[in-house]
Amino acid sequence: MKYCTTCLQPDTRPNSVFTPDGQCPACAYFETARDIDWQERHEIIEDLVAPYRGTGPDGFDCIIGVSGGKDSTRQALWVRDKLDMTPLLVSLSHPPQQVSDLGVDNVSNLINLGFDVVLSSPAPETWRRLMHDSFMKFSNWARSSELALFSSVPQLAIRYGIPLIFWGENPALQVGDLKTMGRNGYDGNNLRNSNTLSSGHDWMLSGGYAAQDIIPYIYPGESEFDSANIQIVFLGWFLGDWSLVNNAGYACSHGLGIRNEHPGETGDLLGLSNLDEDWHNMNQMVKYLKFGFGKTTEYVNEAMRAGTVDRATAVDLVERYDGRCSPRYIKSFCDFIGISTDQFWLHVHASTNRDLFDIGSDGSIKRRFRVGVGL
Repeated sequence: MKYCTTCLQPDTRPNSVFTPDGQCPACAYFETARDIDWQERHEIIEDLVAPYRGTGPDGFDCIIGVSGGKDSTRQALWVRDKLDMTPLLVSLSHPPQQVSDLGVDNVSNLINLGFDVVLSSPAPETWRRLMHDSFMKFSNWARSSELALFSSVPQLAIRYGIPLIFWGENPALQVGDLKTMGRNGYDGNNLRNSNTLSSGHDWMLSGGYAAQDIIPYIYPGESEFDSANIQIVFLGWFLGDWSLVNNAGYACSHGLGIRNEHPGETGDLLGLSNLDEDWHNMNQMVKYLKFGFGKTTEYVNEAMRAGTVDRATAVDLVERYDGRCSPRYIKSFCDFIGISTDQFWLHVHASTNRDLFDIGSDGSIKRRFRVGVGL
């Protein structure tokens, strides 16, 4: 385990390759971004969207997946108000036991801002069973729900005949998932190769789920993209100020509500992420135990690149808060999928990276690495 020479991203991130100088892909891109002509990029996106503007069915000329969070709220507003387009918003609806009041309020806020929103609602019991199986098989309950989240947008784009999809950040450039890189910095059609989507849905079929029951979880194939002329565009490539904090500031000024817990409860330093439900905070904890980084690391990395947090402060924040999750979220999750907290920790311990962590006889987990240094 080694750390980026600029930020606190370890080389344990899936699909990430550091430069010969020891920088993570995100930091290497950030340095090149200093010399980008952002006016030129605005002209590129204007030329890109011109053939689509005003041409879609029922007046919708593009489609955007939204959770009501900071990124999707900013995207919707920017596309409508800066590009003069009419987006149809698609929101994946969680079951009632999972969705938070904050999440409902934030989607309602988008509707109050004048947007049309389509709710994609997979069958709740199939969703619950898949979450159970995802966790028991992979120690990652979101393996199934994230497939539905990513798949809902192109599925509806194909069904409604709206070929232009706006997505947020380019994972290859802005977080380092290099397999998602397309023909250029804004081409998102290789998103299917991301660490999230590349796992596919075959495990659902082999687990006994009927094909018709898992339709919401199947990402359209390349031939379907080609037949419908689907083009995903990473909007973050065109925005020089795209970041966690900047997007939140933009969205909060338009009514976005954020979390108010202490970071010791969620690992979220500013309460800006996972607004639509609570259990992704737990998934960040599990990710931390697998790869040695979580939500706190992502926050401080952006701040370090921007020069607003020094390395010593960033290390201290990561040591204190990364991988933290309130026991009440763990308990509510266990109740939902029908397991005990003892079963939960049994599976989490089984998936914990023993090269990075030691697990004591009492179940306590301790780092074997030094934050900012590695093993």
